[in-house]
Amino acid sequence: MSVGSAAPKPGGPGVRTGRAAGPGRASSRVRRAFQDGAPGALALRMVARWFRRPLLPAVRLWRRNIQLRVVASTLLMSLGVVLLLGLVVIGQVRNGLLDAKEQAALSQAAGGFAAAQDKASGPVALGGPDGDATDGLPGRGAVNWRSELVKQLASGGQGAYHVVALSPDSDDAGTSRSPRASGDVDVTSIPEALRSSVAQGTGTFQTYAGIRYSVAKDPEAGLVVGKRLNDVEGNAYELYYLFPLTQEEESLNLVKGTLATAGLFVVVLLGAIAWLVVRQVVTPVRMAAGIAERLSAGSLHERMKVTGEDDIARLGEAFNKMAQNLQHKIQQLEELSRMQRRFVSDVSHELRTPLTTVRMAADVIHEARSDFDPVTARSAELLGDQLDRFESLLSDLLEISRFDAGAAALEAEPIDLREAVRRVIGGAEPLAERKGTRIRVVGDEQPVVAEADARRIERVLRNLVVNAVEHGEGRDVVVRLAAARGAVAVAVRDYGVGLKPGEATRVFNRFWRADPARARTTGGTGLGLSIAVEDARLHGGWLQAWGEAGGGSQFRLTLPRTAGEPLRGSPIPLEPEDSRRARQRAAADIAADMANEGALRLTTVPAQPGADRSPLPARAPLPPHTPPSATVDPAALPGSGARVVARRAGERHGEGETTTPGMIPEREDTTRGR
Repeated sequence: MSVGSAAPKPGGPGVRTGRAAGPGRASSRVRRAFQDGAPGALALRMVARWFRRPLLPAVRLWRRNIQLRVVASTLLMSLGVVLLLGLVVIGQVRNGLLDAKEQAALSQAAGGFAAAQDKASGPVALGGPDGDATDGLPGRGAVNWRSELVKQLASGGQGAYHVVALSPDSDDAGTSRSPRASGDVDVTSIPEALRSSVAQGTGTFQTYAGIRYSVAKDPEAGLVVGKRLNDVEGNAYELYYLFPLTQEEESLNLVKGTLATAGLFVVVLLGAIAWLVVRQVVTPVRMAAGIAERLSAGSLHERMKVTGEDDIARLGEAFNKMAQNLQHKIQQLEELSRMQRRFVSDVSHELRTPLTTVRMAADVIHEARSDFDPVTARSAELLGDQLDRFESLLSDLLEISRFDAGAAALEAEPIDLREAVRRVIGGAEPLAERKGTRIRVVGDEQPVVAEADARRIERVLRNLVVNAVEHGEGRDVVVRLAAARGAVAVAVRDYGVGLKPGEATRVFNRFWRADPARARTTGGTGLGLSIAVEDARLHGGWLQAWGEAGGGSQFRLTLPRTAGEPLRGSPIPLEPEDSRRARQRAAADIAADMANEGALRLTTVPAQPGADRSPLPARAPLPPHTPPSATVDPAALPGSGARVVARRAGERHGEGETTTPGMIPEREDTTRGR
């Protein structure tokens, strides 16, 4: 066995050994750094954070308030229903108004077209010098025949409609074929599509269009009805009736306003109803949640106020009955626990007196064993060994009873953990020699000082080292020390049977053994690790375990430099760098770097003529790389004050981290053991 300083630990924080930096790795690092820290991406993240920060209180309120979600959902659904109903009603009213207007317009236009045709085909009156008819009707061939016609046809409208007469082939002003219009209507209000239909057909055509005026008057929507006719000279012309839709628009606006007012009132009313209804259900639930929180905090006398006989009242009664039963069971368990602790303490104290007497007698017999026959002498030796084990068990039981009673006191003073490690290794030398195990110490070049109770720390380290030798299968045991700014750590690594999946969290249970059938050389009590973890917690530190079946295990003790300071990380990683998973990751990283380097060479080195293009020999496949998932470290002990930080998949220490120099944040350990 060699005890002393070994070479500095390979692969310290931020350092990876056994990997050569090549152009492929360098280029991939530069590319990854540029992608992660691009100015545009950084600006986008800052803008997103700036916009998201004011919304966080609202999002938190939305997630935590079921009444708000129900009322908001009711309002949104009610608003959708009201909008849909309003659209349907407005559509029906609009169609009804337009249908009525269209029927009245067609009837009025048909009468006007018939009157115009009758005037054009009536008997010719003797005209005066200007060609006017003497009977008051427009004379044939008169220049102002169309003007008189438009005036007479529009005279019965009183603003209800306008009349326009157009010639299909000439719009020259000042002639008998120039456009005529009533009510200052702009003749360009007639759509070209409608004029084409009227010019090519013989029936009545209609369309909706905007009516514009030649004076300062706002345009308005209207219905245009047109037909081709012949004038007194037998020439074809187009006669149009323009019906404004002002009254229909006013009626439709009135309906819209009424529906909007009624819909808003209905939505607000439904929201108020939903708020009142949900409040009747949510209030008892909130009361139950508050009482449940107080129950979990230890106020076992809390009860819900029950009124009525409905479902909520039955829920309150069931909740109160459950709380009462829980209080009764907890009181029973507390009383039983107190009785057990008192029994263990009393038995431990009471057994010490007869044990002292038995020990004295056993020592006398053991000293005189040379006078006995071999069988009796061997019995005396076995008696002494079992008495030693019995005394150890009593001491452990007394210590456990102190922890259970809260009577354990910490006598902290500055100590150098290297001295404690040397004393523990010195005491474990005989066992290590019998096992053929060599204990190596790494990281003892510098002082590792912390405020701790030397007696308790040595007891923890003695348990870890002895267990490592016991389960090390004769292989080396490595004790590693390290210190960072706010913490110190001691890790004990063995390469024996290891821990099976799921055993890393049970290894600290009282009287638990990984293999009950396994023979123990030292005859332990099964309480060593339980006492060790209580000692670590008393210091405000962590005691954690890692292991893999057939690959050994590692136990790590992390303590704050100053007593009472919280821990934020450990100077030593929980999973050792020589684990199977770490070796697989390293092999996969080397393969990826080699692939990147080969791709870079292919893109930068041109093909040489005449070069040897013989294929390379096949390479054995590397084990697959399984990146760790972002889960909590299963070895972190409850109640130890550990601040476990989850790490994203594929993220490695030393690349893009912002932790304290020398500190390794708590990360996940998917290989679980013992």
